[in-house]
This record gives sequence, structure tokens and C-alpha cells, in this order.
Amino acid sequence: MNRLFFIFFLIPLIYQAQSNEFDKYGPFGSQVFTDLKVALDIEKNVYKMDLSYKKLEPKLYAKLGKLKDLQALKLSGNEINTFPPGFGDLSNLLYFASYNNEFTNFPTDLKKLGNLNYLEFFGSKIDSIPAEIAYLSKLKTFKMSSTNDTLKLPTTLKYLKNLKDVTIENCILDSFPKEIFKIPNLNFLNLTNTNVFYITKHFERFINLEVLILDANQLQRLPFDVYKAKKLRFLSVKNNHLQKMPDTICQLENLTVLDVRGNGFSKEYIEELKALLPGCEIRF
Repeated sequence: MNRLFFIFFLIPLIYQAQSNEFDKYGPFGSQVFTDLKVALDIEKNVYKMDLSYKKLEPKLYAKLGKLKDLQALKLSGNEINTFPPGFGDLSNLLYFASYNNEFTNFPTDLKKLGNLNYLEFFGSKIDSIPAEIAYLSKLKTFKMSSTNDTLKLPTTLKYLKNLKDVTIENCILDSFPKEIFKIPNLNFLNLTNTNVFYITKHFERFINLEVLILDANQLQRLPFDVYKAKKLRFLSVKNNHLQKMPDTICQLENLTVLDVRGNGFSKEYIEELKALLPGCEIRF
């Protein structure tokens, strides 16, 4: 594939696709309900619901599980911190995202939500991902951002064989995120501002990884083994404490963009990187 095509076309599409995920779920042309009472009155054939910035009456919120046809649900700024009883009855749910609601835990009946493809929490107070996430065998995208707390990862992430995209941003990981490196089919990994000091050498596990973002961490070096992520096209290590990149980076034949801004590399070293990576756009 032409390198310039990837830079100017594919990279913007990655971010655009992530921001418009809600639109992709539910039957084509289906109505987006924005009033919970109206949706509950209809109950059947309610496929999509966006309750952003709605004050949810507790008695109505408790009946949310009755919308068994629901496939996409977005919550934002609703001043809620718990899931209603029967949330797991939404067994057809494919997409769930919550923004700026202070949930402290995942749904207790997570195993019933086995059809979820997309799961996102932004601005929650969740401090650990439960082991039961392994029941979400169809999960393709998982995002956890801005918890303002430490975040513990379960060992069961490795069982999510359909998981392609993982974003963890503005969270303090309680330890080195080795569990993420065991997810077998990752294509996109974003660990931004997670207080990571060290990255594992086991890049041979990333056989499908194309985008790796490690911005705003505490990294002082990248492992020699980074070259083993053979499909890597986009690598960003902005705002770390790197002194140099491993020389083996020259073996990443598909690398199209390397962003090293905020590491204080000298002009001389940037020229050295350009020589190691001819045809790669180096942002510095």
C-alpha cells in the first residue's frame, strides 16, 4: 500500500471511525430514542437510545432492562453511578458507552451481555476491570478513559480473541500492563498517560498490531524486540523520556509514521532516524 495514502487517508479514518461508533450499530435507519419514558412506552423495536444529558427518573431507570431489543445505548452526564437491576437483560446490546457518569463497577451480570462489540467508560470511578470481562467473547473495542484513579487489569483479557482495539487513557495502571500484551489479535493499542515506566519485550505477540500509541508516559526506552510487531504502521511515543529509539526499528518495513515529539531528541539524532527509516514520516 502506498505510504502517503496511509498517512493522509487511513490514519484520519481510524480516529473518525472511533468517534462515530454509535452510528454504526442497530438496524439501518432505525430511530434514535432520546427519551427513556417514550422508549419504555413503546418497548418493542427500540434499537438505539442516546440519553446524553438527560436527568433519569429512578423509577424509569430501574425499568431499562425491559428494552430487550436495544442494540446501542449511550449515556452521558446523567448523574448516575450504578446500573439498574436487570441491566443484563439487554442481551441484544452491541454497543454501550458511558461518559461522565461516576460508575464504580461494571454491571454485576456482565456475563449476560455476551453480544457486546463495543464497550467504553469515560470519566467513571471504576478502579478495576473484572475477570468476568472474559465472557464478552464478541468484544471488538474496549475503551477506559479518565478514571482519575488507579486501574487494575484482569488476567482474563487474553481470552478476548475478537478484541481488536484497546484504549486506556488518563488512568494510572496499577502495574506494568502485561495482560494487554497477551490479547491475541490486537490491531490498535493506545496507552496514553497511564504512568507506564516499562514495556515488555514480547512484541512477537503483536502479530496484527498496526497502531501503537504510548504517549505521555514515563518510558526511558523501548525494547529491542519492537521490530517483531511486523505489521506496525503508526508508532507514537510523544512526551516520554526516551534518549533514543532501538536500532531494530529499521526492521519495521511497514512503519509509515513515527511520532517522537516531546522527547528532546537532537537534530542530529532525528537525521539518524530518517536514515534508518527512509520513506517514514518522522514527527519531531
